[in-house]
Amino acid sequence: MKYIVFILILIVGSKSVKAQDIPVLLKVAENYERDLKETDALNQYKLVLANDPNNIRALVKTAEISCAIGGRTDNKNEKRLQYETAMSFAKRAYAADSNSADANYAMAMVAGKMTEIEPETKKKIAFVIDIKTYANRALAINPNHARANFVEGMWHYQMVTLNSVKRTAAKLMNSGLPESSLDSATVYLEKSRQLDPYYVLCYYYLNKAYKEDGKPTKQIEILGKMVKLPTRTVDDAPMKAEAAKELAELQ
Repeated sequence: MKYIVFILILIVGSKSVKAQDIPVLLKVAENYERDLKETDALNQYKLVLANDPNNIRALVKTAEISCAIGGRTDNKNEKRLQYETAMSFAKRAYAADSNSADANYAMAMVAGKMTEIEPETKKKIAFVIDIKTYANRALAINPNHARANFVEGMWHYQMVTLNSVKRTAAKLMNSGLPESSLDSATVYLEKSRQLDPYYVLCYYYLNKAYKEDGKPTKQIEILGKMVKLPTRTVDDAPMKAEAAKELAELQ
């Protein structure tokens, strides 16, 4: 009897240690990201998932990094592989907790990426609808979700500025969904910026939205702040360099 109790204590103890290890593994992954060691960060998040398959944080971050890697490659097959991998992690997050703002944001974010590679018009339109649907769900759960506000702002920006396929998708949506506009784009992007003042990508597209809207004064304000931001992802440095060049042209 004592032996059985001892074994049970060991089992419970081992599970407790594993649970306690997860925050440490996540912290290591975050540190890799800050050091711009993207591959190491990705592998570390996958290590978290090997021990905790339904960890929303790790699933969402793995989806984000996979999208970032896919976004930088010109190889169509590699881009598709990365985006489809990201989609699989986003779906896992949503399946684990459909009421998670993070999981809904991940679904919206990856749907946006899938519009870049989907050749079939109907499927592309479906992804465009998914962007808005999941972003809306994320914001209904947490109106102050920085990345969900960013995706919502991007949806409005792209509906106004991008190709006819995406504009057609907007017309096919439920009448209860709002019309897209640059004003809405800047409202959501500005809120995202306030909630996450170090998110360089948000500044990048906020500048584009103000440029499209013919507001150079706002561009100068955003670009001036953007170039001073710390570099926290692999993509930040080239975006900041582009911002510095544009800022010099505007001043």
